[in-house]
Amino acid sequence: MRAYAGELGAEIWLHARDLATGRTVGVDAETPVVTASVLKVPVALELARQAVAGEMDLAERITVPAEGLVASPYGLAMHRDPTLISYNDLALLMMVISDNVATDLVIDRVGKDRVAALLAELGLPGTAVPQNCAEILASIEADLAISYTDDERELADVPVEQLRALRALDPAATDRTAPDEITSLLAGIWRDEAADPEACALVRGWMGKQVWPHRLSSGFPGDDITVSGKTGTLPLVRNEVGVVEFPDGGRYAVGVFTRAADPAPNAPQFDGLIGWAAAQAVAQLRS
Repeated sequence: MRAYAGELGAEIWLHARDLATGRTVGVDAETPVVTASVLKVPVALELARQAVAGEMDLAERITVPAEGLVASPYGLAMHRDPTLISYNDLALLMMVISDNVATDLVIDRVGKDRVAALLAELGLPGTAVPQNCAEILASIEADLAISYTDDERELADVPVEQLRALRALDPAATDRTAPDEITSLLAGIWRDEAADPEACALVRGWMGKQVWPHRLSSGFPGDDITVSGKTGTLPLVRNEVGVVEFPDGGRYAVGVFTRAADPAPNAPQFDGLIGWAAAQAVAQLRS
């Protein structure tokens, strides 16, 4: 896996876990990695936990203004008028299309401190969500002294050395996890161990509706295999985590994290790398 990633001009960190047997396979699986939008998985779990515990109502609605929102090339940031929306629908936007505005509204509602307490309770010391989407993007703007709207095409003229030095790409300075910890979190969600079964079912449902099929799903073609996932993307970074379910009942949590040497925003080879590597890892667990 390292060799193939290197041929493509990327580094790779990976972990896969058989949810039935506990068997695992990994590539530098304990190494700290930047989550990018994978941060939305623990945020979604904390939202679901609070809702099921009666601390909030997912049907509660808020008005999202049309201005002053965190940048995003799609979703609520593109709306031209104020939008009345429920937290249930914010959760869907956060997980299905990775909406930055929805994510930060959810984080504001559940609290970073509660997400941190959840991760500590689950025994995941290497996983943290110290920043919301707006703070991650603001750090990129500050580091590069530019205006950045979460569109990598805006970074086409930035030297790759400057991109590599971004705080947003330093696990010690931003949202982070390790591949083996993220598969532990996913295993807990799929086994109803990370929270009340109703809360875990909510997160599984949100992840099962993700619209991006080009990373993990590319390694598992066929209508009889289900992939529930969450992508994460930053300059040079392409990630995806999720659970792959086979018709014979096999279930496998997978986390694949990559960092490219090439800053080109259109990089289907790295999306394909994620699917290929995940398929190789799951094949080892199934053999």
